Amino acid sequence: MSKKNKKDEVVEKQVEQQQEVNQEEAKQTAEEKLQEELQTEKDKFLRLFAEFENYKRRTSKERLELFKTASEEVMLSLLPILDDFERALAHIEEDKEAEELRKGVMLIYQKLLSTLEQKGLSAMKIEQGDTFDADNHEAVTQIPAPDKKLKGKIIDVVEKGYKLGDKIIRFPKVVIGQ
Repeated sequence: MSKKNKKDEVVEKQVEQQQEVNQEEAKQTAEEKLQEELQTEKDKFLRLFAEFENYKRRTSKERLELFKTASEEVMLSLLPILDDFERALAHIEEDKEAEELRKGVMLIYQKLLSTLEQKGLSAMKIEQGDTFDADNHEAVTQIPAPDKKLKGKIIDVVEKGYKLGDKIIRFPKVVIGQ
């Protein structure tokens, strides 16, 4: 029986050694899985952090843009008043007897114009003979060009265009030569 006991002891030791090896392998695979999970979570965290930073940058840029153009609606509603002032000044200049009236209207017009310019409004400068650009001008009509040099060029400005900062809020309406 002693041989059987020795064999049993050897087998038990081998089983114990195998169990220890299996436990160690299980620990290593568990550690590897944990490392992979940790790496995955780190990657997710970094991506989420980068996405949040981009979101913050984008929203701050949008806020700045909104502040710049927040007065756009007010400016658009005041543009017809500027046009009326310009038409009144053109009409008053023809009447020599209304010099005092012209001075008063001119004073009010200049004050309104300077206030709007302080808020970022600027008139677009367009002259006869400038090249027509569909991105920056609105063609009202085409007429036969009085000169060959004016073909495809601006002949007359029907309505002024205005910018608020860098954004065009009203395109100039022009007549182009055909």
